[in-house]
Amino acid sequence: MTKVITSKSAPDAIGPYSHGNAFGDLIFTSGQLPVCKEKGGIVDGGIAEQSRQSLVNLRSVLEAGGGDMDTVLKTTCYLANIEDFAAFNAVYADFFKTECPARSCFAVKDLPMGALVEIEAIAHRK
Repeated sequence: MTKVITSKSAPDAIGPYSHGNAFGDLIFTSGQLPVCKEKGGIVDGGIAEQSRQSLVNLRSVLEAGGGDMDTVLKTTCYLANIEDFAAFNAVYADFFKTECPARSCFAVKDLPMGALVEIEAIAHRK
């Protein structure tokens, strides 16, 4: 049975979707934009600040679903500019310090709200 995941710490969805869904022991998150819940918009700064906020939002959704960053099996990362890859990687490495999950990372033409990054994950519950 599917269970909808809603995080009180993550920003509200900007469309008709949930923060994530759990099915059995698996967690599937929606893409997390670098939106600050308190300020209500994309965080100020460049790719490093936006990557950090997207990962903070991702972590809060995972925790609401019974997982955490250590239970992530795979991420898909979308960058508005592939030239940001190195700076994105530096921040990403701060959140995945032990066993890194499988990952796809690629540039896309545009992201919602003019964001520079969006990150989604598949994880398992603890």
